[in-house]
Amino acid sequence: MPIKTFRGQLLDGDQDTISLHTNTGSTGYRIVNFRIFAHDWDSNEEFAMKIYKVEQTSINAQFNFDDQTLLGAAYLENNAAIDNFSESVIFDKDIFNQDIFITLKTTQSASRACNYYIELEQVALDLNENTVATLQDIRNK
Repeated sequence: MPIKTFRGQLLDGDQDTISLHTNTGSTGYRIVNFRIFAHDWDSNEEFAMKIYKVEQTSINAQFNFDDQTLLGAAYLENNAAIDNFSESVIFDKDIFNQDIFITLKTTQSASRACNYYIELEQVALDLNENTVATLQDIRNK
């Protein structure tokens, strides 16, 4: 199936919406790649970026893998003094057919930016899969 890519940049406390919904809900998506990159590698930074099935009313750096609306999580730490960074990325293979929401929280200044890159595989949904994905979305709201 086709791969759709999305990229953007967030500041601390920001949230982006990736519009994926359709009138029929017959197109689903699955995350196949999720990466984050600091905007400025010349400073010490820690970033927590997450992908959700529902819009977030508060944005934090806490990871809760019991949250059924969490699709993906990434943590990036950069130590400029020793020119070293570490990144951890985890994402579900869940299929969804509605918009997704990306959030960023940093331990540093709100002026720090972080980039993201997401690859989504397009999946054709039959009527049963469409119904399941839509009901899961309704339950999460």
